[in-house]
Amino acid sequence: MNSPENQSSHPKFLSLWPTQFMSMRLPGSENANPILKEFILSLDDKKSDMTVDYTAYNFFDLDHPAVKWLQQCCNRAILDYATELGIDYSLEWTLQGWANINRLGDYHNLHNHPHSWLSGTYYVSIPDQKNAQTHRSDLNPGAISFFDPRPQANMNAIKGDGQVDPEFRKLPANGELMIWPAFLHHLVHPNASEEARISASFNVVLKWKPQYTPI
Repeated sequence: MNSPENQSSHPKFLSLWPTQFMSMRLPGSENANPILKEFILSLDDKKSDMTVDYTAYNFFDLDHPAVKWLQQCCNRAILDYATELGIDYSLEWTLQGWANINRLGDYHNLHNHPHSWLSGTYYVSIPDQKNAQTHRSDLNPGAISFFDPRPQANMNAIKGDGQVDPEFRKLPANGELMIWPAFLHHLVHPNASEEARISASFNVVLKWKPQYTPI
């Protein structure tokens, strides 16, 4: 009979407090994006402060086939996100969306999205930034950056432990959908192209149920 001392011991590893980030290219985006782009530009013609006055309307309430297509895609992706988290009960939510048009030099400061569960962005039209005249090697035109919510995590980090860089930077692609926890701070680097960068962002606001309460 084996004693506890003689039994082999295999280490167990846990990723504590993980921050889940989701990215995917939406099927059908190559057909939907030109229609969405035209529609968003028409909205901007009617309301020039559309991007900054994002609480004045809900993009997903607009009666347009391409908007409804995007809404359905986002809802499916949110279900996938929740499943990957391990949530095995039903959720109810609303999508609060707004369109963004970033022209030459436009950017978004560091921020997060309070009072929401998740946030996300769908990229409708992304200009090519490869030949952007930035005049500095440390600029990242057109990219979006996310930051570790644990500001002290890299204080004593060593090479290879995954905590060294508190910034995750990604250059979006046309048709790409990203979803992340709403608490996660992020910023959008300046657009260095003469062509506008067009996207649709959203918050996932849960309709509260008692079953959401951790017990």
